Amino acid sequence: MNTHAKAAGRIAAAVSQDRIAPAEWQARIDLAAVYRLLAYYRWDDVIYNHSSMRVSGEPRMFLMKKHELLYTEVTASNLVKVNMDEDLDEKSGVNRPGFTLHGGVLSARPDVNCAVHVHTENGTALSGLKHGLRMVSQQALRFYKRVGYHGYEGITEDFDERARINKDLGQNRALIMQHHGMLTVGKSAREAFVLMKYLLTAAEIQLKMEATGGELLEVPPDVCAKTAEQFEHHDSGRGGADWPAYLRVLDGIDKSYRE
Repeated sequence: MNTHAKAAGRIAAAVSQDRIAPAEWQARIDLAAVYRLLAYYRWDDVIYNHSSMRVSGEPRMFLMKKHELLYTEVTASNLVKVNMDEDLDEKSGVNRPGFTLHGGVLSARPDVNCAVHVHTENGTALSGLKHGLRMVSQQALRFYKRVGYHGYEGITEDFDERARINKDLGQNRALIMQHHGMLTVGKSAREAFVLMKYLLTAAEIQLKMEATGGELLEVPPDVCAKTAEQFEHHDSGRGGADWPAYLRVLDGIDKSYRE
């Protein structure tokens, strides 16, 4: 076990794999992989920001990291299993804003099993632009008429905000939380993570384009609609082959996320 995993073991009590249903254990591995991938791409923020995964067979339960853990310390066994209908904070071992956001989204969207939330500089910069995400790159086209916007209300601690977040997210694949960050949702860990990767790349490309001061060439609406549908077909088919590839990247660095 590496240094990160040893530290994680000291900080968070781990569950034993032999006491976990196979479907839940796989979900734990996938969510731990999401945390490690976010750290790999430097989209983490020390112990802050969160990703979550619904527990298979227990639709009102979900997994998230323990509050004190670095993303590189997250493993399948030390993820915390919580009830989205409770009122939890750091005393229970989980971050209050993270629990509020993810519990609310998973509660409102039974079609969603995984959510990813980050506060990267590029994502937050884009979130403060009045015109929002523009259709100026292939990466952005995944979100054509599939992204919502939520106005800033302060740190996401109040359960009352859940209803407004869910209304703004609607049935979209992503939510740009103004002056705050980005949220993506998916049926799987792979989908939520890949959507975040594309959304952050789209934000970076757009910001670089706008920084030139030149006139941006936006993709026509009919092509946007066509491409967004193509991406959805891609994601439900051959696109799934990239998730094992991402896991191989992690395995080549540190396999402790699987423990």
